[in-house]
Amino acid sequence: MTAPADQPTPPDLPELLVPRLVVWRHGRTAWNAAGRFQGQLDPPLDAEGRAQAARTAPHLVAGGLRPGSTVVVSSDLVRAVDTATALTGLLGVPLRVDERLREHGLGCWEGLTRDEVADRYPDQFADWLAGRPVQGRGGEENAAVVARAVAALADLPPVDVAVVVTHGGTAGRLIEALLGLGPEHRRVFGPLSNCGWSEVVRQGDRWRLMRHNCAVAAVPGVEGDGRAGRPVADAGPTPEGAPPPAQDADALP
Repeated sequence: MTAPADQPTPPDLPELLVPRLVVWRHGRTAWNAAGRFQGQLDPPLDAEGRAQAARTAPHLVAGGLRPGSTVVVSSDLVRAVDTATALTGLLGVPLRVDERLREHGLGCWEGLTRDEVADRYPDQFADWLAGRPVQGRGGEENAAVVARAVAALADLPPVDVAVVVTHGGTAGRLIEALLGLGPEHRRVFGPLSNCGWSEVVRQGDRWRLMRHNCAVAAVPGVEGDGRAGRPVADAGPTPEGAPPPAQDADALP
């Protein structure tokens, strides 16, 4: 998918020294599979999540990553770090870990399933499904998530490309900020699936979304170390205004 950013970079967005960003969401966890909100809690990858990372990393490298011109930076949460190390091991580069790339803090929702949130906090859940601001759950505001994630990128060294290993909510807010999309345009793009990635490139004073929610699907019937797979250009993003897949509560905080 190729889509231009129709608005210039916001004036309060700091200059980034890296002109190409690959925003990569972590692989699946058991909580993702169960529809449980993770937020800043720290469950590890499950077996499928580890396989996703193993089969996706070679495709990212094949997309033009080079050891001398690539930096890999990850959230400090274990599901992101373990996803990132599948790539750094292939590239032979060190992993930078930055807590500012953590998931959106979800306050009292963290650790609950979608059904539990809907039962305990029906008004909040309705606002979330509709894409409206969620009041009263605690955690973080969208602006705070954007500010810390952008600050983490602003501290990266001048290289050709940065692979940013983060989370569904943080990835969404970061991409929107880079493209200059305001709150009224939230959820224009569907969320990243587990181990899905998007690519944004700076052209002049604007950022452009060149690819969105790419993923590597497992090849049925193929056994081995989990690296076999085929690239999928679009892994089925959720339509505007619709909830994420039932098995993935964190895809669209």
